[in-house]
Amino acid sequence: MSRTPRPGPRPRVSVIVPAYNAMPELTRAIDSARNQTIGIGRLEIIAVDDGSTDGTAAELDRLAAECPALKVVHQPNSGGAGGPRNTGLDLARGDYVFFLDADDHLGPDALRRMVAMADQNGTDVVLGKMVSERGRGVPRAVFQHTQLRTDVYSSHAYSTLGPCKLFRRSLIERLRLRFPPCRNGEDKPFTAAAYLNASGISVVADYDCYHVDYRENGQNLTRTAVGLADRIDGMRALFETAARYTRPGTRRDKVMRRHIQWELCGALRALPREDRAEARGRYFPELRTWALAHCSDALFRILTAPERLLVHLLRADRFDDLMAVLGTADEDTERGLLVDKGRVYWLHPYFRDPEAAVPDACFDVTDHLPVRHHLAGAGWHGGSTLRVRGSAAVEGLDRDPEDRTELVLRRRESTDELRLPVTTGDGAEFAADVDIATADAGAPLRPGVWDLYLDVRAQGISRTVRFGSRHDDGLDINTARRVVAAGPGLRARVSPYFTTPYGNLSLDIGPAPQGAPCEVTEAVWHPSEKGTLVVAGRLLPPGSPARDRVLRLRAEHADGRVLDHPVRFAAGHPAGAFTARLSVRDLSRGRWTVTLALVGPGGTRGDGPSHAAPVPPPPRLPGARWLRRGRPYYAKPLTGNGQLTLELRVAPVRLAAALRNRLRRR
Repeated sequence: MSRTPRPGPRPRVSVIVPAYNAMPELTRAIDSARNQTIGIGRLEIIAVDDGSTDGTAAELDRLAAECPALKVVHQPNSGGAGGPRNTGLDLARGDYVFFLDADDHLGPDALRRMVAMADQNGTDVVLGKMVSERGRGVPRAVFQHTQLRTDVYSSHAYSTLGPCKLFRRSLIERLRLRFPPCRNGEDKPFTAAAYLNASGISVVADYDCYHVDYRENGQNLTRTAVGLADRIDGMRALFETAARYTRPGTRRDKVMRRHIQWELCGALRALPREDRAEARGRYFPELRTWALAHCSDALFRILTAPERLLVHLLRADRFDDLMAVLGTADEDTERGLLVDKGRVYWLHPYFRDPEAAVPDACFDVTDHLPVRHHLAGAGWHGGSTLRVRGSAAVEGLDRDPEDRTELVLRRRESTDELRLPVTTGDGAEFAADVDIATADAGAPLRPGVWDLYLDVRAQGISRTVRFGSRHDDGLDINTARRVVAAGPGLRARVSPYFTTPYGNLSLDIGPAPQGAPCEVTEAVWHPSEKGTLVVAGRLLPPGSPARDRVLRLRAEHADGRVLDHPVRFAAGHPAGAFTARLSVRDLSRGRWTVTLALVGPGGTRGDGPSHAAPVPPPPRLPGARWLRRGRPYYAKPLTGNGQLTLELRVAPVRLAAALRNRLRRR
């Protein structure tokens, strides 16, 4: 088939499907692409038959006869998925490219959601939530919540280097990206290069976009290519890519940590399965080169003890010792710990063995000791005291009678830290009282967000961990929100909440508005209606009935213009819970203050006195972007000046400044 570019309007997405002996799953994959809600008129599907012998070629031709948007290329077998993907890239005309494996399939609304995410946020790569119905492993951490705009340094995106994502084609062509000629792992250098050069990365986590599966014939390359001979070329290209697009320092270490732990240490653990002469003469020298070139001393220190031991022996050119350690790795992981002079060491047979001559640092696990912790509940005990209940213990160490756990409160964006004693019960159980009125050396807690930690001690070893991510199922932390007396004539609003995305416990403390009609409990962007702010709250005093209360979400411009939006009360809710939506896309440019206002009985501002409650600035509210008459606009929360009320700046995106920022991030 001709590879000459086709005439006609440019499609939004080019879906590239590499196919080799892909029956019967191939039909489902193609159907999932052509039935996308974005519309077949906005797609081109490029299926590349890579020398199949099982009927794949005939099935593609049959499907193409039914669907003009499906273009089929037949080519000799290239030995991997990279070749047909490159063929598809040479033909692609879409604004975006999506790689769909022939044994997987798309959720019906996947491409529409991902394209909208990229368009609205100006991002070059979009990850759609991956799921598996038949037990194939999929990444989970990166899909804990939707992210409008992030990068590889502040998210879990780099943990998934497969190519089944949406890529802006201009990025691919600017970098001249193509898949290297490797049998296995060719996708990782491609994706890594795109990540490290992208203007931004988006994550769609609220919809099952991509469904992965195993083939009925068991011929997935990831399952059949298990030896180092199949993997070494891809790993080499991956290390070279990561080094090319990063500079030495903490950012490179963050990227290389994944490659040292997954690729390098994974290859080392595979050495015993290789021919010993081949392992010594072919693989060991190259793996050693990677360890010397890409594992900095700072990165070495944050590896786990087993990884440090392997990398040390590799860098020291000790092949026989490395193979001996690998041979007993399973049983050695069960060995105990030694506490010595305030440090904890793994009792590996090489630890302090004069003949082995391995530094103690390779066995130091002090900073890696896991802490088992659990939040059982948080509720009010008296007028201003919040009681936190849970359990905590350092795994692998027995607690001495004199060991004491402390609850640590750290005020975000400051150096304020408070330590509160806990009352211990049976085993690792504890309770801690946070008196809002006196916790700060007899003074009230200052307004702000306080993050909760536990300082857990055992045998003189102290481990401080963030607290709250593991808690009882169904624990509703919102029930602990309250306005309390924080001193003579002083009232404070206390809002415990679980952070996003990690679910840790924090306290948001602010002044209680005098005469305020309500309390705001949450302000977030709507997950699917882009540019819509959702504000949730409840009436004050708690339990106030919703009847006869005319409440409006109010946006007030700096020039005095006021726009009111309706509030919806939860039917029958005893606390007068409500939600309201503000379409920021409808606001004109300028500075807008967001409040909740109780207006007169008739619902107009002229019918009586109006009382307002501020909408507090959420700790982490990103900006929003949208198109207005073809021009990109944004809404940015104003922070950093001690605002007690949410303020939004609405303005068109300055294209020159956006371009400079993009070039600066390269």
